[in-house]
Amino acid sequence: MLEDTFALGSSVEQDKHRLAAQTAIRGKATGLGRILPFLGPAFIAAVAYLDPGNFATNITAGSKYGYMLLWVIAASNLMAVLIQSLSAKLGIATGRNLPEVARDRFSKGASIALWIQSELVIMATDLAEFLGAALGLYLLFDIPMLAAAIITAAGSFAILELQRRGYRSLEAGIAAMILIVVLAFAFQVITARPDVGSVVQGIVTPRFQGVDSVLLAAGILGATVMPHAIYLHSSLTQHRIVGQNDAEKKKIFKLEFIDILIAMFIAGAVNMAMVVVSAATFFKNGLTVEDLDVAYHQFGQLVGPVTAVSFGLGLLIAGLSSASVGTMAGDVVMQGFINKRINLYLRRAITTLPPLAIILTGVDPTRALVMSQVVLSFGIAFALIPLIIFTSDRKLMGGLVNHRITTILGWIIAGIVVTLNLFLIGQTIIG
Repeated sequence: MLEDTFALGSSVEQDKHRLAAQTAIRGKATGLGRILPFLGPAFIAAVAYLDPGNFATNITAGSKYGYMLLWVIAASNLMAVLIQSLSAKLGIATGRNLPEVARDRFSKGASIALWIQSELVIMATDLAEFLGAALGLYLLFDIPMLAAAIITAAGSFAILELQRRGYRSLEAGIAAMILIVVLAFAFQVITARPDVGSVVQGIVTPRFQGVDSVLLAAGILGATVMPHAIYLHSSLTQHRIVGQNDAEKKKIFKLEFIDILIAMFIAGAVNMAMVVVSAATFFKNGLTVEDLDVAYHQFGQLVGPVTAVSFGLGLLIAGLSSASVGTMAGDVVMQGFINKRINLYLRRAITTLPPLAIILTGVDPTRALVMSQVVLSFGIAFALIPLIIFTSDRKLMGGLVNHRITTILGWIIAGIVVTLNLFLIGQTIIG
């Protein structure tokens, strides 16, 4: 479990937080004091929705199709709200995370297979995040990619160190990094001056324009619904605030759902901002931009150097924060599926090797980012389908079992996600 990996800070900090949470559960707190103890887990999970893979797909979508695919991000974000709420609810109801429940319910062989595929998915995720942060450093400071990668590794270790001060310190640190990304893209939207009418139409009008737009939509979805975020969220809620009975667990989930809504709204807004800025800058000028380094330089030429810097800063911060979250998710799946674990710092060191190898071989970082999203597509079904099955089991979930409509929506979403990702995989192999 995540709590076993690091000290949770002083017992005083823990006691204060739990006392505040219990006060809120019993209805003795009002306003922000009622919500604040429950904010945090969804923000850590939401980092997965803002990783550099999203940058690559969103910039491409905006430059190729303008505002047309904004509705895909809106739909993906609504799906993410349901999926992350199911994951959080599983941890609250059972006191166990998704991989642990799977290990209890499935055979040893199945658990090992699930662990192997989840590690491969997290490696692909980590590759995207690491390369994105290194690319951000390279663009901002003209640091050679290899040196930028080493600095990125050091930065990700520093973020992991935050948790030694307590999980609230980690949550605050991650939230601050998300705020930087939000401000960076808010500035870009203002300077890009998008067509507001076209933005609204793109959000509310589902449509495609040829097979390539469908393929890109599948890529956007694959970059949004992340398997490791599903595993991680259940771990973040399983021991954080423990309900003594069904009534308390329902209150905890209700308050955690507010956390999910806020975090997913922010993540969705940032992803939309990426498409909007790309459409208003590149599509408007007849440019198709698929490489992040090209996007950076074009922002500087078409809008101004400050906009380019804000883009590079957003890429750097998103990569650093999401790389650390990916490392935490790797610890969760190993502990959950096979009841083993290695030191998080050792895991972080090991996972720096593939990105360093790619940088040394001279592979295009943006191309590697896009291919990592294809690997991610393999893992979504293996996380999402067990999650729906488990949260629909009344014996397991008690009073937090899914309502029938929730289960139906969950299976519809699973069908859409799996179908689109199979399409993405097939088209990538054929292409």
